[in-house]
Amino acid sequence: MDSPVLAGATSSLFPLTETARGMRQCGCPQRWYHGNLTRHAAEALLLSNGCDGSYLLRDSNERIGLYSLSVRAKDSVKHFHVEYTGYSFKFGFNEFSSLKDFVKHFANQPLIGSETGTLIVLKHPYPRKVEEPSIYESVRVHTAMQTGRTESDLVPSAPSLGTKEGYLTKQGGLVKTWKTRWFTLHRNELKYFKDQMSPEPIRILDLTECSAVQFDYSQERVNCFCLVFPFRTFYLCAKTGVEADEWIKILRWKLSQIRKQLDQREGTIRSRSFIFK
Repeated sequence: MDSPVLAGATSSLFPLTETARGMRQCGCPQRWYHGNLTRHAAEALLLSNGCDGSYLLRDSNERIGLYSLSVRAKDSVKHFHVEYTGYSFKFGFNEFSSLKDFVKHFANQPLIGSETGTLIVLKHPYPRKVEEPSIYESVRVHTAMQTGRTESDLVPSAPSLGTKEGYLTKQGGLVKTWKTRWFTLHRNELKYFKDQMSPEPIRILDLTECSAVQFDYSQERVNCFCLVFPFRTFYLCAKTGVEADEWIKILRWKLSQIRKQLDQREGTIRSRSFIFK
């Protein structure tokens, strides 16, 4: 269900006249408010069809009155909280007493940044409704490739996107010097580039081969963590402890998702083997 505050002029939490007037005058955020769109769907939408500076507003699943602003950066999607207190909207360092003022702030293309130090200009609100041609394909071939399966064999599966990007300082493999590199995380790949503007990565790390991600205290550097692979351990340092913690958290989450999908596949294979014994 869409938020009663932002979905339309019949809100019980926001004064009727104020909401209706704000919607008519600014035409938004109804146009770029996507209701209960999930985090995964927001990332897929912005990564596939958005551009640097595209954004949308959606409900947060944490609690009523809390929203998520999903923003497309260069190679990732970042999420920021927007809070409705009952009488004002809080976003970043600002507080807005009306919906109209809140939307006007976005009309002026605010510049925001997070712990990564990456700055993003919010330039392109992503519309909730986008026209597409009403064209359907006709089925000309239709057969079954398997037999004997039931609905229990229909296991929906899709890789999580879970994107992140930012500068990290990395220790070299052969020469143990430290250099700052631009890192991007997308699906199960961690790439690092010479800098943010480099078109090609120096290396792509496949996280399905990674066995552990943990804080590291052996390098005599602060905010350091490591990724353990069979062929090498990569040592990385963030600018702040918060940023290091964010990288560790999302990388560990990625590894847990990889293991979960692997366990599901193995479970499916075992069950099929049992059936055909």
